[in-house]
This record gives sequence, structure tokens and C-alpha cells, in this order.
Amino acid sequence: MTLRVGTGDYQYERVDNWPMISGDWVCSDVVVDSKGNAYVAARTWPQARGGAILVFDKNGRFLSSWGEEFLAIPHGLWIDAEDRIYHADATDHTVRVFSVSGEQLVLYGTPDVAGLPGEPYNRPCRAKVSPAGDMYVADGYGQNRVHRISLDGEVVTSWGRGDPVYSNGVGLVDDGPGGFNLPHDVSVDEDDLVYVSDRENHRIQIFDNMGTYITEWGNMGLPCDTFIDGSGIMHVAGGSPAGIRLMSLKGKEVGRWTNDEYPGLFAGGPHGLWVDDEGSVYIGEIGKTLVSKFARV
Repeated sequence: MTLRVGTGDYQYERVDNWPMISGDWVCSDVVVDSKGNAYVAARTWPQARGGAILVFDKNGRFLSSWGEEFLAIPHGLWIDAEDRIYHADATDHTVRVFSVSGEQLVLYGTPDVAGLPGEPYNRPCRAKVSPAGDMYVADGYGQNRVHRISLDGEVVTSWGRGDPVYSNGVGLVDDGPGGFNLPHDVSVDEDDLVYVSDRENHRIQIFDNMGTYITEWGNMGLPCDTFIDGSGIMHVAGGSPAGIRLMSLKGKEVGRWTNDEYPGLFAGGPHGLWVDDEGSVYIGEIGKTLVSKFARV
């Protein structure tokens, strides 16, 4: 029997045997292009360094892989309307832009060289381009900073505070307004408001596009990745409890499907997600699991 999850207008059925590939993988993120092909940031388990982008068609059939020569720790993905894929590497201190065939188009940062304190790029978690055309980078594993950067690579502004306690095990956590404890993701809405997933503080903070603090949503359960759909609903992948929350951009929870509602739904922790043009949700988990697809019904 096909598993059905969700709430209200947002209900889904898990697509069984998707994708059609076996093995123990860490699937940290997934995006879908305009043709319905899915791109998964994956590395084998356990593995300290290396991995690839795995490519699947809409039905989960494996098509190809690429990026092995570039990727240190495949981590955060985002894809724009022109099917350019942005990859934030959590180890080699870069954001690279690829074509869907794996050709490197742009390189931000210097491979294996961390940016200076307070500057990009120091073990970035994810990079996304706003509707207004700037790139926002969550620099979370090496420092607690968010950067707004032009597509030419010029830094417009950076903000954040707090020692990188999650990575280093020492220092002071900053849980005040504008402080971070592992900024893991950043999304920007049509009004140029910036939503930062402050993961280890279990919250999403909202800023203007110059980094001025506006408000925050608490009790968000280790938010790892966010996606704002065409109806202005934010999908949040998190790990405590493991699952997906649906939030209005005013901060009201409008639904959820997590291990609390569906025990055992997620074996690992949802770490990356994407919503395709049909409303289907793709989820990459950290743990010995593959990416999964939930078709909207």
C-alpha cells in the first residue's frame, strides 16, 4: 500500500522504488531541472572526502553522474530557471556553478583555501540566487556568517556573530538576534526578505537584504533546507523531529509531516529538499539512505 502523508491541500504519496539505484549513500541535497531530471549531491558511506552529482530521470532511472573531479564533500544544491546548478562544497570552500551536463561555468572562492574571517567562503553550506539577482551564501560550517554577493563575485554585505561551536567544539554560541549557530540555509522571497535557517539554534531568522534583523520563528527543529513555492508557502526540511514543516511567510505553521505523525517515515535526517513544477517533494537525508520522492496528490 502506497504511503500517503501531508495535510490539507498539501498531501503526497511516497513513490516506491525511487530512485532505481542501490548502495549506502549520504544524500545531502537534491534539485530538479526544467525537464524533470533530478540531481543528487551524494557520497558513499562512510567517506571523508569525495562524491558526485547523481542524475535521475523523473521516474527515478539513473542517467549519469558527474563532478567527481571537483567535489570534496557534496553538500548544498540550488538550480535557477536557466538550469544552472549552484553547489556549495562544505569542505573545499567554494561555490561552483555547473551546467546540467556537469560543465563548470563559474567558480566562486579558491579551492581548499578558506576565506578570511568574516569573508566568503569558509565551508559554505548552501548558495541561492534571490529573485532580485544576488547570490546569498550560508557560510555555516566554518563560521557563522551569511553573505550577499553579486553574480560578479563582489560582496555587497555580510552579517552574523558567534563562534563556530558546531564544527570546532569550542567558543560561545550566539542565540541572540542576528547571531548564529550554524547558518545552514538561506532563502529569499519576492520582497527581498532573507530567511536564514539557524540550524543549531532551532530557528529561522528573517532579515532585510542588508542583514538587518526583523524577526524570527522559534522551535523549528534543526532546520536544514527551505523552499518557497509559488503560493508563498515555505517547505522546511529538518531533523527534530525528522520531517517537513509547511510555513506561511508570516511565520504560521500550516502543516507538517514528520516522524511524530508518521513514525519511522524518515530513517535519517531530512537535510535537503526541492519542490518540482508538479508540486512533488524530493528529500535528501543524512544517513545510510537514498533520496526519496513524494508525489503531490
